[in-house]
Amino acid sequence: MHKVLLYLRSMTFLLVAVMAVPVMAGQQTLMIVGDSLSAAYGVPSETAWVQLLRERLQDNGLSNWNVVNASISGETTDGGVRRLPDLLEKNSPSVVIIELGGNDGLRGFPPGVIKSNLAAMVEHVQDSGARAVLVGMQIPPNYGERYTQMFADIFPALSDSYDTALVPFFLDGIYNKENLMQDDGIHPTAEAQPRLLDNVWPVLKPLLE
Repeated sequence: MHKVLLYLRSMTFLLVAVMAVPVMAGQQTLMIVGDSLSAAYGVPSETAWVQLLRERLQDNGLSNWNVVNASISGETTDGGVRRLPDLLEKNSPSVVIIELGGNDGLRGFPPGVIKSNLAAMVEHVQDSGARAVLVGMQIPPNYGERYTQMFADIFPALSDSYDTALVPFFLDGIYNKENLMQDDGIHPTAEAQPRLLDNVWPVLKPLLE
């Protein structure tokens, strides 16, 4: 009986020890806070650029990175500011991609408000100890030269002020190409998703290595 008790105790200790070992030791989190461009709007989820990113991480020996996609179609910078603190607390990311502002611009929100919201997001990210990646956007010229330029200038200005990584223009090489935009003229097609990833990857990769 004594031997049985010793055996059970040793097995209990072993079980506790095994359970205490992290399932994915050394794993880090990359979080994406974006809008419909990152939420796979109008395209199969398996073809979306975020899913392609997960696959590229594996292919490049960066399987220790877990990708959390916190993007919501229709999201604005105001919504991003409100959601971000809880997202940071829940996911503890090391890198955060901020892909917001497009909906604000299309709705004609004041550039100063957009810039202030994005600045607050960057500050939240940096205060948490994570690194921020700003994804630059542009809006169609029919919004007027002054507004479109003020909007486009938000992203490089913030990147300079906060020393963040910057993707200059998310839709570069896409927005004006046949078959790469959906019929609404706003959202990229499934065929454009690899190009979206290619626009982000050169800026993102150094932060992951």
